[in-house]
Amino acid sequence: MKINFKKTYKFAIKSALYISLFTTGFVLLLLNIFYKNQLKYQVGFGIIFIISVYIFSFLVLQYRVERFIYRRVKKIYDEVSLLESTTLINQPITTDMETLSREVKKFATDKKLEIEMLEIREQYRREFLGNVSHELKTPLFTVQGYVSTLLDGAMDDKTIRKKYLKRAEKGVERLIYIVEDLDMITKLESGDLDLNITEFNIVELLQNVFDLLEMKADKKKIKLAFESKNLQSLLVKGDKDRIQQVLENLIVNSIKYGREGGLTEVGVVNLTKKKVLIRISDNGEGVEKQNIPRLFERFYRVDKSGTRSEGGSGLGLAIVKHIIEAHKEKVYVESEFGIGSEFSFTLEKAQKPQKPEVK
Repeated sequence: MKINFKKTYKFAIKSALYISLFTTGFVLLLLNIFYKNQLKYQVGFGIIFIISVYIFSFLVLQYRVERFIYRRVKKIYDEVSLLESTTLINQPITTDMETLSREVKKFATDKKLEIEMLEIREQYRREFLGNVSHELKTPLFTVQGYVSTLLDGAMDDKTIRKKYLKRAEKGVERLIYIVEDLDMITKLESGDLDLNITEFNIVELLQNVFDLLEMKADKKKIKLAFESKNLQSLLVKGDKDRIQQVLENLIVNSIKYGREGGLTEVGVVNLTKKKVLIRISDNGEGVEKQNIPRLFERFYRVDKSGTRSEGGSGLGLAIVKHIIEAHKEKVYVESEFGIGSEFSFTLEKAQKPQKPEVK
């Protein structure tokens, strides 16, 4: 690779000037001592001498700098170019040491950040692959176990056959659930999932979600309620089906980790003239502070025991985050361990139609 080598003469110019001034001043001093009465000869001699010394010093210094310093600088750039740094390769090489130091320092800082990012991504990739394999392995082994038992002779017993086939079916359903959730997140991240933006009543939608999840909440004796009994209808803009999925995921999560006999409350707050805030809070077990930043990661579970008694794909909160961000809105979480959690997100209000003026 041919390198554009940009020379600088600043060092040689300044150094030659200092040498010339010093030597000329010293020689004039000697002339003044030994030839006091010949001032005009001293001036002429000084001018010729300083020009001669300056040119000679400049040439010698520049040659020596190029030979012993610029070559080493060039070698540094050659070695750096092996790392394919576009910030250094695609610009002229400077031999100014201050500029060089600044550029190399910037290059080192950028590379350090790049390496740190790659390490974070690699760690995330390992965790993600481990989590995916773990989530898929559980239902797969379940299905395999029941099918193998049936093939080993249990199929002849109608009661056992029916029971095992139903359990195997549940395992397959969970596999499908995980794959569908992964597919949805992939589409949301790539922008392939189109949102059907309409205006709808958020309070009415919340009531529908309550009705759907009432039986699930009753199993843990958890009460689903609105924060305000006098909650009025409120029109918002968004993809109704996706927002329903967000509400279902958050409320199911609240039931899953809520206390038996506890409470899950949903509130709708007028945040600004254009925004509304939907809050889902519970008095469940809560989340420790260090785990909160990772709650919306795929398959991330606060409980590391590996138990799957509550089921789920482990993608619920990740889907919530992606759907809300696809609406260009924000999702928030507040939690205190042992006290409870609150998840909330914003939505745009529907614009009220203006009343026609009465003439």
